[in-house]
Amino acid sequence: MKKLFLFVLVGLPLLAAAEPETPAALPEQTPAAQDPAERNQMLYSLGFLLGDNLKTQLILDNETDYKALSQGMRDCLLNKKSQTDLEKYKPQIIQKYKDDARTIAEKRAAEQQEYMANFKKEKGVKTLDNGAMIKLSRSGKGSTPKADSTVKVHYTGTLIDGTVFDSSRERNEAFQTRLGDVIPCWTKAVQQLKPGARATVVCPPETAYGNRPVGRIPANSALVFDIELLEIVD
Repeated sequence: MKKLFLFVLVGLPLLAAAEPETPAALPEQTPAAQDPAERNQMLYSLGFLLGDNLKTQLILDNETDYKALSQGMRDCLLNKKSQTDLEKYKPQIIQKYKDDARTIAEKRAAEQQEYMANFKKEKGVKTLDNGAMIKLSRSGKGSTPKADSTVKVHYTGTLIDGTVFDSSRERNEAFQTRLGDVIPCWTKAVQQLKPGARATVVCPPETAYGNRPVGRIPANSALVFDIELLEIVD
């Protein structure tokens, strides 16, 4: 999708940054007391999101691993003294990040290759000259757009495991763009569609964002889009 991509959720650091400032002309208001149960639910959600982010970077094999990690976090958050010599273990921590990152990347690459190979075998799939694959679910009418056309579409973008990272449908707002301003996969794939057509498009990493992580999209990700061409604007 668009190189300056807007995502519904782009990461925890931006959640705080998105908080609107209080206008200078208005007096500050004391926030209403939060219900304890609701606060617990919020903090649990925060912990879950932090854990979700952490598991994309580290391999934790068993319950003992989880307990040791959570105990270290708990002691730190409670301002307790570390039970270990932190400097001694820093080199091991760095090495674990490196080793786990390599293992996770290799596993993801294998899963993506398998996914793309299986999709390619499906009936009706067309492989484009840049490696992107497209399968029509609904035909359209009229002419197809050109490489420099401006189009209006609806789309949903997911990782191969089905995780949605962006959707114009969820925003209930069609997306308008010039085909020269989107990732190479889109530039080629949307040119295969006529207005009214809908298709599943599978983008190999090199036709998407390559080795750049973008929002919730990890580096070297194959992407899956459900695209509906609504209109060729010009």
